[in-house]
Amino acid sequence: MNWTGLAALTILVLTYAGVAIGRFPGLRLDRAGIALLGGAAMIAIGALSMEDAYRAINFDTITLLLGMMIVVAHLKVSGVFRGLGALAIGQAHAPFVLLAMVTILTGVLSAFLVNDAICLVMAPIVVHVTRTINRDPVPYLVATATASNCGSVATITGNPQNMVIGALSGISYPAFSATLAPVAAFGLVAVIIIVRIVYRPEFARKAELNFQFTRGPTHPRQMLKASLVCLGLAIAFFAGVPVAEAALVGGAILLFTRAIKPARIYREIDGPLLFMFAGLFVVVAGAERVLLTPDIIASVKSLGLDDVWRLSAFTAALSNVTSNVPAVLALKPFIPALHDPKQAWLVVAMSSTLAGNFTLLGSVANLIVAEQARAAGAALTFGAYFKVGLPLTAITLVAGTSWLAFGW
Repeated sequence: MNWTGLAALTILVLTYAGVAIGRFPGLRLDRAGIALLGGAAMIAIGALSMEDAYRAINFDTITLLLGMMIVVAHLKVSGVFRGLGALAIGQAHAPFVLLAMVTILTGVLSAFLVNDAICLVMAPIVVHVTRTINRDPVPYLVATATASNCGSVATITGNPQNMVIGALSGISYPAFSATLAPVAAFGLVAVIIIVRIVYRPEFARKAELNFQFTRGPTHPRQMLKASLVCLGLAIAFFAGVPVAEAALVGGAILLFTRAIKPARIYREIDGPLLFMFAGLFVVVAGAERVLLTPDIIASVKSLGLDDVWRLSAFTAALSNVTSNVPAVLALKPFIPALHDPKQAWLVVAMSSTLAGNFTLLGSVANLIVAEQARAAGAALTFGAYFKVGLPLTAITLVAGTSWLAFGW
């Protein structure tokens, strides 16, 4: 290996390690800064030219993510999420019904909107409701985090890694959903059952739940507008309109308003996540160009990733080491060479997402729920989460892999 290859390998390893950990000791770099630094380093060592770096960034993914962030931000600011929370949770008159409502609402919203954003909205609602009715918030917070991951399996717009896969694979929105929506539905049922079993003392303590849900400020006309745009987006996605184009147009329509200042929407956009994606695309492209030798390709083929079960297990393990988006990008150079690339991409989408339920650190959605709970004065610990995450991940991965291997 020449010095360029050694440097590219070092950059790749350090970038992935930094993104997985979230920081470098002694530095104030976050994941976005680490990814951008890695991309710049690939250009500096000559692994990629600036023109190649521009081409390496998948702007369909960036555009789709940006458009969906604007849509979700408008739904949040206008009060749609608070209204849905009040409507759904307000019908829960027993602890188990509340669990089911939280799980289903979080899962369904996460299926069509970015699950990380749904967790930002749902976690404070869950803490507020459980405190009002004097219940333990932990089971419902665990359900929120795990349901967001399970529900997001269903569509290309459910989570960032699915957006990457949708752009790279060419799988249509309807085909993706038709294949993976049953896996998502099974996952939501599993969440309800496993949380009910693990936290049975909470649900054995019977109570009639009556509470007043504080909706907060709302913009009725903007709520209607945002709801209509979301309906239009769903129709466009399933009608075959390119998802990035539809999301960008939908977001632009929602910015056209006199009632909500654009600055309020911009504050809800996760700019660092967009920067992290751009940086990771460049890092992976540089490593692919310099390091992807015939020997490396042959060694990966020897892993037998054409087998659905092996690919699922490998993806799940890699996702828990590096996080799901970096894992998907790391697999990108090898999937096209497999026997059935489209099936392989679906396996990667399913496994990388469900693997995020394994531990509290397994996905950004989990961390968001924990942080939102902490800010509201409720603690969601690693152990409290793991009691559900371990069996849930095992069951859903086996079920999802079986479905893709035999059922679809």
